[in-house]
Amino acid sequence: MQKISKRIGWEIIRKSFLPGIILTLFFIAYVFYKKNIVPEISSELQIALKKYIGTIFIICIVFVIQRILSSILAWYKENIVLKTKTTLDDKLFPLIRRSLKIIIWIVALLIILPLYGVNISALVAMLGVASLAVALAAQDTIANIIAGFLILIDSPFEVGDKIKLPTGEVVKVLDIGIRRSKFLSEDKAIVFVPNLSLIKNKIINYTYTEEEKHGD
Repeated sequence: MQKISKRIGWEIIRKSFLPGIILTLFFIAYVFYKKNIVPEISSELQIALKKYIGTIFIICIVFVIQRILSSILAWYKENIVLKTKTTLDDKLFPLIRRSLKIIIWIVALLIILPLYGVNISALVAMLGVASLAVALAAQDTIANIIAGFLILIDSPFEVGDKIKLPTGEVVKVLDIGIRRSKFLSEDKAIVFVPNLSLIKNKIINYTYTEEEKHGD
């Protein structure tokens, strides 16, 4: 555990070194600006410069956060995602990584806009309504994606396991997908089942039973 923590720590330092240097130089420049330049310029110019300085500072902070997040996700992909049997996390990982980056930049934008006199209350309300509309339109898809996460976490079955589906068919697990999973039936037909159906209904896993017998 200590070795893993050290590895993550060094990766974070390596990836955030350049943005950290830029942020430090910016801070030094800001201190110089406050002590030597602010007393010599008008209040109107100070107000004008304040928003640009704030924008640069926020962008630098975002780059540091993004680099730290990138190093953590890179370690997780190498040590967790690529070592699991299921391909579900392989498919979800790029989506999660892109979503986190988009969220970080949206938050940064919402912080920056008020510096330029933009009222973000209406924008936030509009984003909330749009998110609600998308969630309602894609509620089945979202439910199946969440069910896929739960299957990945709970591991009621894994790729290669022999299970009985809610329909009564005995199948072999071929793949656990983002929205639905793929199975091979006894008559060699490919069966696709929505993940939500697998979570909500009873699943019998024969492979678990066989492993317990061998263990005994």
